[in-house]
Amino acid sequence: MSKIIEDYIKNNQFGKHLDMEFKILAPGHIEYYLTTKNNLEAIEGMTHGGAIAGFMDGILGVAALSEVENENKLVATIEFKINYMKPIFTNEQLTGTGKVLQRGKSTLVVEGKIMCGDELKVCALGTFKAYSNSN
Repeated sequence: MSKIIEDYIKNNQFGKHLDMEFKILAPGHIEYYLTTKNNLEAIEGMTHGGAIAGFMDGILGVAALSEVENENKLVATIEFKINYMKPIFTNEQLTGTGKVLQRGKSTLVVEGKIMCGDELKVCALGTFKAYSNSN
């Protein structure tokens, strides 16, 4: 595991707060895991869309980061579009997948999906800026 990924894990307070964990399958391709809890509810039994957007940003961002980490680069979100296709309920075990679709000189386009078992709940497409790590 690279120092960049180690630092991300160490410093990602948002991910720690939500008990999110990830696995890099290959450069540019990751899985991220989250079990929703009642502290993420918008209404009883339903997970807030903002929490899921944050999870998706992590999915997309770590996929982009895993693509450029070996070049000592970091990434920042430029934008992403998210589609909530099915509700996410409290205590669901979610698996997010992120995959880089296109890499340019300094930008990456990444797709993300959030599944609960075999059911597609959310999908997104994001653009990320890669930049040199000055540390």
